[in-house]
Amino acid sequence: MEDKLFELQDRRRRVELGGGDARILQQHEKGKLTARERIDLLLDPGTFHEMNPFAATRADYPGMGPVDAPGEGVVTGYGNIDGRLVYVFAQDFTVFGGALGEVHAQKIAKIMDLAAKTGAPVIGLNDSGGARIQEGVVSLDGYGHVFYRNAIYSGVIPQISVIMGPCAGGAVYSPAITDFIYMVEETSQMFITGPKVIETVTGERISSEDLGGAKVQEGVSGVAHFTAKTEEEALQGVRRLLSFLPSSNQEQPPHVDRGIDRTPDERLLEIVPVDGSKVYDVKDVIGRLVDDGDFLEVQPLFARNAVVGFGRIGGYVVGIVANQPKFMAGGLDIDSSDKIARFIRFCDAFNIPLITLEDVTGFIPGIKQEHGGIIRHGAKILYAYSEATVPKITVILRKAYGGAYVALNSKAIGADVVLAWPASEIAVMGPEGAANIIYAKEIAASPNPEETRAARIREYRDRFANPYVAAGAGMVDDVIDPRETRVQLYDALTVLRHKQESRPRRKHGNIPL
Repeated sequence: MEDKLFELQDRRRRVELGGGDARILQQHEKGKLTARERIDLLLDPGTFHEMNPFAATRADYPGMGPVDAPGEGVVTGYGNIDGRLVYVFAQDFTVFGGALGEVHAQKIAKIMDLAAKTGAPVIGLNDSGGARIQEGVVSLDGYGHVFYRNAIYSGVIPQISVIMGPCAGGAVYSPAITDFIYMVEETSQMFITGPKVIETVTGERISSEDLGGAKVQEGVSGVAHFTAKTEEEALQGVRRLLSFLPSSNQEQPPHVDRGIDRTPDERLLEIVPVDGSKVYDVKDVIGRLVDDGDFLEVQPLFARNAVVGFGRIGGYVVGIVANQPKFMAGGLDIDSSDKIARFIRFCDAFNIPLITLEDVTGFIPGIKQEHGGIIRHGAKILYAYSEATVPKITVILRKAYGGAYVALNSKAIGADVVLAWPASEIAVMGPEGAANIIYAKEIAASPNPEETRAARIREYRDRFANPYVAAGAGMVDDVIDPRETRVQLYDALTVLRHKQESRPRRKHGNIPL
């Protein structure tokens, strides 16, 4: 038996060494950690349990010959983050460049199945050269098995991808189906076709970083949700994100009822100007509403006219959707519609209440927006809010005009509670535009058109552009003192914590993608 134990230890050491000292050194010289080093940083110390460490590659594929691929190029297993179970796979670039083959894919699929069965998040640390060419179509089939599980477990367990190296070709689709993608600046890239292929086919020249680097994929394409300067920062970001999420759709988000300080917050009166033409940063409002100012913004560099992210109010985890007046006056366009709708659907899938902070002039006009399908994209917001059954609370901070008012969790599409600040304006359009249309003939015929226009604008604002008409019609539940907003939200969350709401039985709806 002693000989067998020595053999076991020797085999395990060889697996843990991956591609060997020379390749580990190359990985470090690129500023990258090894698969096992990443897992150690991600999980609570001493909690990782590896699965299938002795998985072996078939050696009968063309051009492969004798193969030494410890662990099959991917480390899989489970452990804890803040004491909660998670499953993880980390591709090992020191073995076959992390390329995915048949057995590599089987290892990933196995832990995804276990994660779904046990109701725990799955985290993928991606660092791969793509499909293992020597295995041909079998490696592509392996990707298919992973994609399938990404899709069927979507909305069942949280799925998080961390891109820590190259991710090209078919490999990008697995992260794209997951809930959140982290990328590391300068060392990770995502693209379908690389720079060399693009240059060959189209003649365009571009570097890998400019084509699919972290900043591009978060700020331009919206593919990535978070970026980090280092791998360590990215892994700490994953730990922070999971602190807001339940382990599965069968659980509620982590909650510790802290109660709430009911002292009015005078600062809220100063942040938002009453004058609708003046800008402010809605994140300053969010910071006053969430516990300890702790707000985890999702996609902060993409579609900056909308802000989405996670926070807590009196210990309740909430998903926050807000217009950002600092950019495009907070109006809704194609990209912000996609960003908002996807975030709403994630929160609804995982029982996270939604709070909408509204200050919107409408959907952004323009030929580019219309031809780009703003109708279809804007409809996603309407669909997502209407479909959601979690507690849904709206606070109208200032402006709520037109179709955008309806789309942003109005009473008509299922809001549970709608609150408005006393200086808010709720109308079909702004007073200036409305007066120009309604009183066009009178203004044109007036000996002093500008004076008449100003008078009619004031009249329209006094009569219609206030929260009391909507409150009188039951579209607003209450007009509140802005200083009491945090308390009002906490009370509403407390009342709605046991909310139950169902939808007609169906296979699934058909969101306007």
